[in-house]
Amino acid sequence: MDTRLFSTERACEARLVVAHPLAYALSPITGQRWGLCPVEEHCLPDETLNCGPDSLWSLKDPVAFITRVGVLTPEADAFMPSCEEYVAVACVLISVAVLCWYARDAYQLDDLHAKHVLITGCDSGFGNLLARQLDRKDVSVIAACLTDAGAAQLAAASSRRLRTVVLNVTDGESIRRAVQFVSAEVGDRGLWGLVNNAGCLGPLGPIDWLQLEDFSAALDVNLMGMIGVTLQFLPLLKVARGRVVNMSSIMGRLSFMSGGYCISKCGVQSFSDSLRLDMRHFGMKVSIIEPGGFKTAVTRMDLIEKDVKRLWDRLPQDIRDTYGPKYVDDYLRYQAFTLNIVRNSDLSKVTNCMEHALTARYPRARYGVGWDAKLFWIPLSYFPTCVGDLICSRLFPAPKATSLSSLTRVAVSLKVSSVGEKEV
Repeated sequence: MDTRLFSTERACEARLVVAHPLAYALSPITGQRWGLCPVEEHCLPDETLNCGPDSLWSLKDPVAFITRVGVLTPEADAFMPSCEEYVAVACVLISVAVLCWYARDAYQLDDLHAKHVLITGCDSGFGNLLARQLDRKDVSVIAACLTDAGAAQLAAASSRRLRTVVLNVTDGESIRRAVQFVSAEVGDRGLWGLVNNAGCLGPLGPIDWLQLEDFSAALDVNLMGMIGVTLQFLPLLKVARGRVVNMSSIMGRLSFMSGGYCISKCGVQSFSDSLRLDMRHFGMKVSIIEPGGFKTAVTRMDLIEKDVKRLWDRLPQDIRDTYGPKYVDDYLRYQAFTLNIVRNSDLSKVTNCMEHALTARYPRARYGVGWDAKLFWIPLSYFPTCVGDLICSRLFPAPKATSLSSLTRVAVSLKVSSVGEKEV
């Protein structure tokens, strides 16, 4: 029911609130004592009105009350809260909620020097930087590198407290050796943090350029390797009630590049969600890192160009004809243009999120990192699929032969060549 203020002939300008608990609750902020009757004798004894000293008024029959007691006056109507007042109160409440969230987000753990963190993929990039970053903050870091050379370089750039181990996440025996090494390091305290950072890009290109082993190249490292490492280290993590930080990507939300990379990162998201729900009963926390474009070995344009041309050279002539002779150059030009716009050289933005997931008292479940991830890719993932398809399809050139007649001619030529091979 709408709120109304009434005055009577007995000069009682009481403020009446009908079903208006919000206005009454906010009276300390607005300065208005909604619904209070200061003088009991001013209340009319009537079956239409319930009133008492310093109590809320309520109407049994608002129409009868207006008829018998009084009318709405301009002076009384001035006490009504305006739309601007509601907006101001809402802004205050939102600001308080945001400040509380930031204060809660800033709480840090105390005894970091007594905790051990294992980081995979420390030869270069995010893993290498995170290992050195945590080492400077007295965290006991165990850096897993793919090669002995990478391990030696990292050890030379860090303190004696940092330990290195050679680990290939796709090799079960290598994982078991790493578990034995880490178990000896952490002892009965268990492993506080596991950062699954190891990853690779794998072959990129349109779906019909790829073979099954091209998908396996990224899936084995980014997804199956991460799952294998996590399963082997779970007992140590449960002892410490520790943290798992999994490196995903905004491409786990939007698959705008063909190949195994986007598929693997989507799998990382699903596995991490399942792991977080299952391990919460043991006091463990699981966080997902979703970076946008950053300058690492994964986004080196020279390696991408080399791999795309390799895929093109092995294609049969009929598939090349559907794309046209200039498609490779256009594809690489589009790719370079996009990467030059979104790539960020400040890798610490990602490692700071990793550090927060390991050292904060209340880590977040997801960390979107980079301006492109926060302002473009993540919002785009919530748009209707048709909108995302329309935008993502503009990131790469269209094939030359997409009409039905062109594809039919290619299919006929392919059939003729197959028949000729059989006859021979």
